[in-house]
Amino acid sequence: MDTGDTAWILVCTALVMLMTPGLALFYGGMVRAKSVINMMMMCFGALGVVSILWIMYGYSIAYGDSVGGLLGNPADFFGLSGLMDDLSGNIPTLVDVGFQGMFAVITVALIAGAIADRANFWTWLLFAAIWMTVVYSPVAHWVWGDGGWIIDSLEAVDFAGGTAVHINAGAAGLALAIVLGRRRGFGKGSHRPHNLPLVMIGAGLLWFGWFGFNAGSAYAADEAAGVALVNTIGATAAALLAWIIVEKVRDGHATSLGAASGVVAGLVAITPAAGAVNPMGALCIGALAGVICSLTVSLKFRLRYDDSLDVVGVHLVGGLVGTVAIGFFATANAPDGVDGLLFGGGVDLLGRQIVGAVAVMAYSFVVTYIIATLLEKTIGFRVHDDHEIVGVDRVHHGESSYEIATEDDVPEDVMARVSAATAGPPEVSTTPRRDNERATRGRPVNAGDGEANPATT
Repeated sequence: MDTGDTAWILVCTALVMLMTPGLALFYGGMVRAKSVINMMMMCFGALGVVSILWIMYGYSIAYGDSVGGLLGNPADFFGLSGLMDDLSGNIPTLVDVGFQGMFAVITVALIAGAIADRANFWTWLLFAAIWMTVVYSPVAHWVWGDGGWIIDSLEAVDFAGGTAVHINAGAAGLALAIVLGRRRGFGKGSHRPHNLPLVMIGAGLLWFGWFGFNAGSAYAADEAAGVALVNTIGATAAALLAWIIVEKVRDGHATSLGAASGVVAGLVAITPAAGAVNPMGALCIGALAGVICSLTVSLKFRLRYDDSLDVVGVHLVGGLVGTVAIGFFATANAPDGVDGLLFGGGVDLLGRQIVGAVAVMAYSFVVTYIIATLLEKTIGFRVHDDHEIVGVDRVHHGESSYEIATEDDVPEDVMARVSAATAGPPEVSTTPRRDNERATRGRPVNAGDGEANPATT
């Protein structure tokens, strides 16, 4: 065991875990005030459900002995049996279990943004359990597991989760959005973010935690981690600027929501490529993601699917941009060590990247659509229309995100004392009496000094 590498992955596990509460803030600020608690609870609910199932059997499905390259044997490490004193490379296997478990959590939580304002909370938790079992864990085996068909047979590159995390979650979000249907008033400007500072805080925490996500995927405190870290900085910065430049040219304003969305788009796009490109390639990928994602998020209004918080436009599209861009910008000088088209490589790598991305997208969409349809037809997935109008926070959680005190909350005697203490001297008219009489001519007799003249009104 290498204590330095072990310490690094322990820290990265904590950073990746922080991404889910960061996502809760990011998503929570983007929804309406009456849905904030529900949105955050969907993220925290994923943290609870997925963590437990990952320990029970999820890690085994993802990293157990391969069954035809499609999934690991669920019985190999059920309950993490036999892993208490085992090593994965030069770190304890249980550290790897924790690190990868946080990847599983954030992937499920990402999907929640596609169905904001209209999902039954308890059905969502059941969906999270099923989806982690039959979609995420097998796909993680394809991409990272020993014997997985994408990593071993196809030999596509995915350093930290462009396919397994972002394309996977984005395709699932699209399927859920279609099954649950559109929100009331979709496309009419009634679903604006209620708290943009909260969005910015969430984006900042995501960027912070993403260093663990990408640099930790080097599995060592070494030069590969350094390359991934710098690439993460560069791509994210480029995407941020690209997004707000597009906004300025198209709409005349550079918005805080656009800046936060650009940050996430850059993080998504560089995730699969963090160990495959040099820093200049990372800047190019980030800029491409910022432009392409900013132009595609509005497609939901033309195509009439309600991806509430742009999971499709940012994570699916951003994941595709980053995964496919490896075929162009990869360089043999990077830790993953293969040349793309721009560095003298052939189209072989590009083809492999496209096949891997399309396979994950298709599998995730189809299976998620089936799961969501079954849940909707049996126990119900979408909330009742009346619940959506009132707000899922109050109906499903019995809470309100903001409790603002009013005069009704203050005792009458206190209000009387405050009013007396703050009352100023009575107003004295400076208008001459004769002018004052002239000013009141023509008003009804019963019109008091504080009432408007109906004739002049």
